[in-house]
Amino acid sequence: MNNNNLTGKSILITGGTGSLGKALTKYILTNHPDIKRLVIYSRDEQKQFQMAQEYPESEYPCIRYFIGDVRDYERLKRAFSGIDYVIHAAAMKHVHIAEYNPDECVKTNIGGAENVIRASLETNVERVVALSTDKACAPINLYGATKLTSDKLFIAANNIKGDKKLKFSVVRYGNVMGSNGSVVPFFLKKKEEGVLPITDPNMTRFNISLADGVQMVMNALDIAWGGELFVPKIPSYRITDVAEAIGPECVHKIVGIRPGEKVHEEMIASSDSFTTYDLGKYYVILPQVPSWDLQEYIKYFNAKKVQEGFNYSSGENSEWLGVEKLRDLIQTHVDSTFNISIEVV
Repeated sequence: MNNNNLTGKSILITGGTGSLGKALTKYILTNHPDIKRLVIYSRDEQKQFQMAQEYPESEYPCIRYFIGDVRDYERLKRAFSGIDYVIHAAAMKHVHIAEYNPDECVKTNIGGAENVIRASLETNVERVVALSTDKACAPINLYGATKLTSDKLFIAANNIKGDKKLKFSVVRYGNVMGSNGSVVPFFLKKKEEGVLPITDPNMTRFNISLADGVQMVMNALDIAWGGELFVPKIPSYRITDVAEAIGPECVHKIVGIRPGEKVHEEMIASSDSFTTYDLGKYYVILPQVPSWDLQEYIKYFNAKKVQEGFNYSSGENSEWLGVEKLRDLIQTHVDSTFNISIEVV
């Protein structure tokens, strides 16, 4: 993205105190110092307090901390006043917690998405990028089902914007290495106990770094025509290789799959192949009824349609992270946060 694109713009991040929200904040403040305002919207006052120590308003006059819940439409609408771009990262994301508290997950992930859309339509927001997850593809758990619904809501929102120059798009990717609640920090903590619990020895997952996740969001803000669901081309890893990279000396105990988990994740199902295109660095699932000319889009992005029946699965990926590469990535991006060293063996 050209730095000039955000000059004078006001940006709001829902779930702004989360792992990706903080990474986006760091990126925007570093690379786009001429923005007008950056609003961190979240419901956790303690996390906002802690984030404000790192990014105080005295040093970053553009930043604002706004306590609010995406479930609260009126509060959200007030926060959207004067905002140009919205990055919607707020969600309940833990699979097993969502299974136990389904109504809470629905209120946040579906009701929250509806509120973001309504508030955007009622204010002067120009672009909205919503974060999705690989679990939204052919979902078998409630979390994935709510995120698939959220994806559909944001894509369909382009049909009701009228003459507004408002564009809604979605970014979907796999596990963010080192994000809160993900397997790497979990294993780093468990390493101290000498036992790493492995759900299934055949399990695989997609992997993306926080930096690449940030670039995906910024790219969508920059290039989306409205209605796209962007999917990055990223490597997979085997859960057993993550365990070997972090704790080769630990006991690797098979504990079984938790409710709602898959052995392999998908980001593009074969049923999506009919509207999926290859953009080079990314795939994009286009809306079935786009609000713009499809042939013009294909020409502009040099988009190549994928074969019918194509699917993008972590278990059948062409790019893999082995033990050594995983160890390098964890040492570079993650383990210093936890003050835990990983022995090179």
